[in-house]
Amino acid sequence: MTDYKFKMRVSFDLDEVLFVDPSTHKTEKELIFPLNKIFKERLRLGTPELINSLQNMGYEVWVYTSSFRTEGYIKKLFRLYGVKFDGIVNADRHLKEVQRNSKTVLPQKIPSRYHISLHVDDEEVIASWGREYGFSTYKLDAQDDDWKDKIIQRAEEICKRKMESNG
Repeated sequence: MTDYKFKMRVSFDLDEVLFVDPSTHKTEKELIFPLNKIFKERLRLGTPELINSLQNMGYEVWVYTSSFRTEGYIKKLFRLYGVKFDGIVNADRHLKEVQRNSKTVLPQKIPSRYHISLHVDDEEVIASWGREYGFSTYKLDAQDDDWKDKIIQRAEEICKRKMESNG
C-alpha cells in the first residue's frame, strides 16, 4: 500500500447503484424484522464485500448521492451490513458546500470538490460532468456479476496513472 493510494477516494451513488430493485438485481439478504421496515432499501449483492475490500486495499470509500437521506440514516443502514464509510455527501451537504451562493446552477455531483478520484454512478450525464469537472467515473446500472472486480480494476488503473504522473 502506497501513501498516495491511501489518499485516493472512491465514491458511490446510492439509488440504482448500491440500492437496487430485487426484481431486476441480485441483492444482499433483507434485514430482519423490524429493521427491514425502517431500512427498506435493498443492497446490490456484494456491496459490503466490495467496500470493505477497497478500504483494505487502502482506498477511502465515500457515498456521494443527490438524495436527501440523512448522513445518520445512511451510516446506520450500512453499519447493519458491516460497512463504515469514510465520508458521505448527500444533497444537503452538496448544496451547502458546493453550490453555495453560486448564481450558476452546478451539476448535482462534483466529486472532485471532495478529492474523489473515481465515482461510481448509473447516470451517463455524471460521466460527461466527470470530463468537465476533473473526476473519473464508472457507469454501473444493469445486473452484472463481475461489477466488484471491474470497479477494483478501474480504481487500480486510476491509482497507477496518478502515481506515474506524480513521479
